[in-house]
Amino acid sequence: MGVSFLSTCPSLLSLVANDTPPSTRYHPRSVPICCNKTISDVVGEEPFHWRRREVLKCVGATIGLEIIGSSGSLVGMANAADLIERRQRSEFQSQVKGTLFKAIKGNPDIIPSLLKLALNDALTYEKATKSGGPNGSIRFSSEISRPENTGLSPALNLLEEAKKEIDSYSKGGPISYADLINYAAQSAVKATFLAAAISKCGGNEEKGNILYNAYGSNGQWGLFDRQFGRVDAQDPDPEGRVPIWEKASVQEMKDKFAAVGFGPRQLAVLSAFLGPDQSATETLLASDPDVAPWVQKYQRSRETVSRTDYEVDLITTFTKLSTLGQQINYEAYTYPRAKIDITKLKL
Repeated sequence: MGVSFLSTCPSLLSLVANDTPPSTRYHPRSVPICCNKTISDVVGEEPFHWRRREVLKCVGATIGLEIIGSSGSLVGMANAADLIERRQRSEFQSQVKGTLFKAIKGNPDIIPSLLKLALNDALTYEKATKSGGPNGSIRFSSEISRPENTGLSPALNLLEEAKKEIDSYSKGGPISYADLINYAAQSAVKATFLAAAISKCGGNEEKGNILYNAYGSNGQWGLFDRQFGRVDAQDPDPEGRVPIWEKASVQEMKDKFAAVGFGPRQLAVLSAFLGPDQSATETLLASDPDVAPWVQKYQRSRETVSRTDYEVDLITTFTKLSTLGQQINYEAYTYPRAKIDITKLKL
């Protein structure tokens, strides 16, 4: 009926031996164990009981420890690979931002068009069908030529030129138009924030940069920057989903924003995206009792040194806008690591 169990599990023998205090440690010999029977074959020791449940607990613990020990190297490799991919994406993203910053700095008058380009590309999103959204479909000639996109071709042309440069140094494939459009809009928004800080410093760029870095919202872009890997649409989005903002009533604007999950607050904070004259747009929006309080709130905020309420809410809203209906590919723009031949290393 009895079975010699410890003799077949060396790892259990070591656990039993090492559990014994140094003063009473002994060298165990094979002891037959019977379930629910008392075993006392060792001279001078108190009788003890081994039950199946206790044996199985020991076996389970030992096996678990061995699995954890053997899997440690795999976990380490996975973490290292993940860190390398994150660094690849981060470095590429920094290069993209640098290229777009230069392009916009040389063409500051294009900023309103870049903002509207991003808005109109995103607001083709339809919640019911989960179609459209910030997918780069506005690049197609049949979509960019629609009435609501009148005047946006120069902005798209600027991005086409920037894309050529970006793709030339990308190691992880060409940048998607969806990412390109949204990161261009981000650069445009940052340019308006910086310009406001410089203006508050009487036009002194050096002081304006210091003010923006000290009090500005530059550190609030973390969530936006993680959404890097938007996928391009392969066809134009359906017509009739985006209003002609210059002709739309405030109610029509509210209805469109509500259709994608936004309210009067988001409409007010995105006033700069709706046309080239933010002041005129806000005057129109302030005629609506639902939107007026938010317009006034953001106007007061822009008068402060930090402009915190306006800038943080704009970043938050734009981040949501830039991901409507999108499934982000968090492995986009990564690439295989170069293998090192250690035989060629010089010591």
